[in-house]
Amino acid sequence: MKKILALLFLTVVPVTGLAAGGAACGMVQCDAVDIDLGDEESLQNGARIFVNFCLSCHSAAYMRYNRMGQDLGISDELVEENLLFAADKVGDLMKAVMPADDAKVWFGTAPPDLTLTARSRSPEWIYTYLRSFYRDETSFSGWNNAVFEHVAMPHVLYEWQGEQRALFRFEKSTVTVEQDDGAKVDKEIETKVFDGFEISKAGTMTEARYDAAIRDLTNFMVYLAEPAKLVRYRIGIFVLLFLFILFVAAYLMKKEYWKDVH
Repeated sequence: MKKILALLFLTVVPVTGLAAGGAACGMVQCDAVDIDLGDEESLQNGARIFVNFCLSCHSAAYMRYNRMGQDLGISDELVEENLLFAADKVGDLMKAVMPADDAKVWFGTAPPDLTLTARSRSPEWIYTYLRSFYRDETSFSGWNNAVFEHVAMPHVLYEWQGEQRALFRFEKSTVTVEQDDGAKVDKEIETKVFDGFEISKAGTMTEARYDAAIRDLTNFMVYLAEPAKLVRYRIGIFVLLFLFILFVAAYLMKKEYWKDVH
């Protein structure tokens, strides 16, 4: 009986998702990010950042403004007043302001739709990517990214984070190669290795504040990729409560039926 109650308790206790870092993200390792779809304040701030900084170029064409507002506790009036910059009606889809044809001319490619990015990539990939831009004068936009090398996207949040430059070191190693005549010889090669970032120009935010803002944006994009999660969470609480009540009733009935046997 104690084991059953302990197992039931573990199923009822809500779990906050802490994404595990450590996987490879381009030249760097993915950083862990605390994803909590129950943190409404974080989701609202993430929505504000997304609409103000991402929606100019990227669409989230599978989401409507009013659906987002309902899920995140934002009234239609507040959505219209603060978030409706790229559409005329609160029931419109969240489409980019920039025409795709113009984007191809300016960036060489049309910016992708971001609705499902948190599923096609991962939350930790997004979180690490948005914190890994660095100045690169050889690139078309003047920016590069340690997670997505030679990315066409410029660093739109550089005023918050500041400008950073990538540090590299060169490591020498010896490999054995086979020549055309079949003879094997040792050859020394030099490999360029990423060695971290260095802030060259401070931004308006501290590192901790910027990381918190990117965490909120990542949290919102996780919601954006599967908004039905919030509905499932709400329904799941009632389902677990019902199962708990049913379990108690079934256990008492079992005790009543088997009392004569015992």
